[in-house]
Amino acid sequence: METQIEFVAEPPAGVEMVGGQPYMRNSSGHLVPLENVKAEHLLEDQAVRKIIGYAEKLSAEITRFRGHAFDDVATFVELLAEKYGGKRGGAKGNTTITSFDGCRKVVVAVQEQLSFGPELQVAKDLVDECIAAWSDGAEPELRALVAHAFQVDKEGRINRAALFQLRRLDIKREPWPQAMTALGDAIRVVGSREYVRFYKRPNPRGRWEAITIDVAAA
Repeated sequence: METQIEFVAEPPAGVEMVGGQPYMRNSSGHLVPLENVKAEHLLEDQAVRKIIGYAEKLSAEITRFRGHAFDDVATFVELLAEKYGGKRGGAKGNTTITSFDGCRKVVVAVQEQLSFGPELQVAKDLVDECIAAWSDGAEPELRALVAHAFQVDKEGRINRAALFQLRRLDIKREPWPQAMTALGDAIRVVGSREYVRFYKRPNPRGRWEAITIDVAAA
């Protein structure tokens, strides 16, 4: 006689009722009778679903909190603008607001998203020409920086920090300035993204500590 598994309420998450019998769907999409699922696999499934359930709720809560944080800062800035006829904030919309005791602060930062146009290849060719043409050669550090700057990573991204470091080098010999002009022309601002960060410290002379909301860094 077959064992009948009955549920007084709804079947637990991950269990499907077919013809009055409980099944679980495996990774191939096939329905497996619940009685044929190993106990350890069932426990693992339940643990994962429980954790993911909490994670989804927490993620939604953090999303709402992030929106409220941006709204609160924006409202404060708008109130100041109405009162003083101006806008409080730094370059590109960066804003920092601080508690009266100087021990808590909220920082809204705007980070530009950059892309590089076809001028980048022209800049690379000119930089290579510089190194090859200079009779006294180039310093090994410069060669390494150039190689690092124009290297594409696994995601197809250029090393932006190294490229900007190249632009800061004070080299007057031609065609280096021409190469840096091409590099500057290659930069495209394709969008921006806002970040909000939170800090606290024990007293006004203490060191700021970030309030961590990132689960991986908590």
